[in-house]
Amino acid sequence: MSTQKSRRNFIKKTAIAGTGISILPSLTYASKVNKQEDKLKLGLIGVGLRGTNHLRNVLLRDDVLVTAICDIDQTRIDLSLDAISKAGKSKPKVFSKNEYDYRNLLGLEEIDAVIISTPWLWHTRMAKESMIAGKYTGLEVSAANTLEECWDLVNTHEATGSHLMILENVNYRRDVMAVLNMVKQNVFGELVHFRCGYQHDLRFVKLNDGKTAYGKGVEFGEKGISESKWRTQHSVTRNADVYPTHGVGPMATMCNINRGNRFSSITSNATKSIGLHNYIVKHGGEDHPNAKVKFKQGDVITSTIETTMGETIVVTHDCNLPRPYSLGFRVQGANGLWEVDGNRIYIEGKSEPHKWDQADSWLSKYDHPLWKKYGEHAMGAGHGGMDFFVINAFVRSAIENIAPPIDVYDAAAWSAITPLSELSIENNGEPQNFPDFTRGLWLKRKPYNWIKDTY
Repeated sequence: MSTQKSRRNFIKKTAIAGTGISILPSLTYASKVNKQEDKLKLGLIGVGLRGTNHLRNVLLRDDVLVTAICDIDQTRIDLSLDAISKAGKSKPKVFSKNEYDYRNLLGLEEIDAVIISTPWLWHTRMAKESMIAGKYTGLEVSAANTLEECWDLVNTHEATGSHLMILENVNYRRDVMAVLNMVKQNVFGELVHFRCGYQHDLRFVKLNDGKTAYGKGVEFGEKGISESKWRTQHSVTRNADVYPTHGVGPMATMCNINRGNRFSSITSNATKSIGLHNYIVKHGGEDHPNAKVKFKQGDVITSTIETTMGETIVVTHDCNLPRPYSLGFRVQGANGLWEVDGNRIYIEGKSEPHKWDQADSWLSKYDHPLWKKYGEHAMGAGHGGMDFFVINAFVRSAIENIAPPIDVYDAAAWSAITPLSELSIENNGEPQNFPDFTRGLWLKRKPYNWIKDTY
């Protein structure tokens, strides 16, 4: 039996009702509870590479009905309709007339929730209008580009009561959840320090011309394809950590940000910018028009965040130089630490003094209950299975209309790293204070109960 068929049968049989919310917060703002057997009527705004991944996953579920899709690229619409047809599902309404046709999608009564997977500059405006329309909103990362946009998301949620979940899938990565389980069981002792980031050679993505193998092109903007149409422009105009949430999201969860703790300040520094220019010259030649482009973003952005509880979090953005992929995780406490690079753990009193343990046995011992129970069904969902869990959490939270596990306050705090790092870099590493997006509620909001809320 294929992985997809197995996963589809599993969902059909169980509906994952009791555990499907995955990681629920202890504080909710539920205004109503829908019947468990109700199907979530879902609209997808943006069906590019990320959006079609979400589409494929929800098409395997019997508790979701895709009622509308929206994209300005007809090729992506056609691919999505073909996938829906092959899944034996009803044809959804299509919105593709122009960049603002998503508003007509949001006006449909037959939509309960939307998933937004569009270029970054559209995220906040679409999410705001979605919440105003009363839709349960799933928003791809990062959620916002400016501090104003961060506040817009929070204020719109509080004014409308509509929920927003930032769809940070790395929070559901198997090793991350195992380490989270260790944190909750106090294996590392009192937490002190974290490291993380987005370290991923994306030069071929940013500068693809669609003609040469594996993206060895040098075009972007109108001549680019997929993300190169819009993502590269951020490197031209901004010197900031423009993509922080894959790294900081899991670390923020481990140290209870917005739930008994919060980010207090950040300092950031940037290196010179040579990576994208060198890539263009190497693959397009010194006379290529894009060889004259001045890229503003430093090749390596390093930020240090301080929390009110006294931890530090070092966040790195490194996407424009040759390197292997790594999110650079490190979790360190009074009793020991875990580092993802090298796959190693050291626990005082358990490990041989001054020598690393390979992490596999520790991660297996503390494998999160969700992965133990549903791991085999998550395979094939994308990104090693973690996409299964993040979509499952969104769907079940939306069906029950309760606060999601990763909410609007998380979306604002994590996304604020971008504009604050930009300000700090502009001012020679000067510390920048984080706004308190919870308006003091972080003092009262309780951390997740990881056993109770996952069963």
